[in-house]
Amino acid sequence: MEQLFSRLASYENEMVEIRRHLHQNPELSFEEVETPAFIAAYHEKLGLDVRTGVGGRGVVATLRGGKPGKTVAIRADFDALPIQEENDSPYKSKVPGVMHACGHDGHTATLLVLAKVLTEMKDDLEGNVVFIHQHAEELAPGGAIAMIEDGCLDGVDVIYGTHLWATMSTGTIGYRSGPVMAAADSFTVKVQGKGGHGAQPHKTKDSIVIGAQLVSNLQQIVSRRVNPLDAAVVSVGAFEAKNAFNVIADTAKLTGTVRTFKEEVRVAIEKEIDRIAKGTCLASDASYEYVFKRGYPAVVNHKEDTEFVVDVARKVPGVLQLEEIEPQMGGEDYAYYLEKVPGTFFFTGAEDAEWEETYPHHHPKFKINEEALLIAANLLGATTLAYLKQNAEKKVELTK
Repeated sequence: MEQLFSRLASYENEMVEIRRHLHQNPELSFEEVETPAFIAAYHEKLGLDVRTGVGGRGVVATLRGGKPGKTVAIRADFDALPIQEENDSPYKSKVPGVMHACGHDGHTATLLVLAKVLTEMKDDLEGNVVFIHQHAEELAPGGAIAMIEDGCLDGVDVIYGTHLWATMSTGTIGYRSGPVMAAADSFTVKVQGKGGHGAQPHKTKDSIVIGAQLVSNLQQIVSRRVNPLDAAVVSVGAFEAKNAFNVIADTAKLTGTVRTFKEEVRVAIEKEIDRIAKGTCLASDASYEYVFKRGYPAVVNHKEDTEFVVDVARKVPGVLQLEEIEPQMGGEDYAYYLEKVPGTFFFTGAEDAEWEETYPHHHPKFKINEEALLIAANLLGATTLAYLKQNAEKKVELTK
């Protein structure tokens, strides 16, 4: 373990350089070309077994240890967001309107250097490590499900992943057993009324008024139709009914998001939106079209594996605090991996106490404290080694 930490520390500058290179050259979900090529070339240089085009644009590299044992998978995502960066740093994005505003560049840099170190230690590894580099996490249906269907988890016994978290102090590891991130769904309601002159509203079926009533009525779902002990969100994010100032629009379109943890709550809300849209439009003699699009399921961490990571984290350099966090309403397609194999997904704090202001993920001024990269690599690497060693010892005991 000490050898792991020492080697990772010696490559910290390389980790930062990789992250900055990726930050300068971001690529959008399902449009990644140069990023997966860069990742594959790095792993090929290490001599690992590399598969490209996994599930579309994913990359999977396999390290086979010198001794038999279990197989651990570690996942990092590498897509960026359609955001114009507003930071003024020497490594700011070179691509107009595209930015790594969620830390995926850091995730990738962490995993690549960890692969390098573990490869240097492969003769002593008591099992195998699969490095899953996933495309398109930011845009449903995401890259995870396609990569799984393409075999990225074949033979894997456990999976670990982390998210650099810019609103959590560097040195803090956030963990939670059970549901940790929400199912993320979207919906669209198109209200069909009857347009007309703004001076003669009595001759119209005002879609804007109906839409406004619908926005208000939808607020009753969480407050009055969902058990107060169950977390849920129904948010309308866009209301479109553009027209001239003196014209009543005949159509209005509402789009929004639904976040839940329990499947039964998810199903109930899907039905409630339809019921409320139907009633609201019926009251004004209008019609509607409704589409509910399921996104990622909830991320549900396995208890034993989460506790294992927490136990390992107590001995990892750079980890100053362990925090059992509240469930997050953000979504992540890491959920699909945990539906297939045991594992956990934790948060690595990346906030710098000296910053004047901390910006959230997906913000044009988002940034991370690069010291968090080494902490993430230390914990992912230490957990991997500890898991392989523990299971190798169990096998020895069983053969006695």
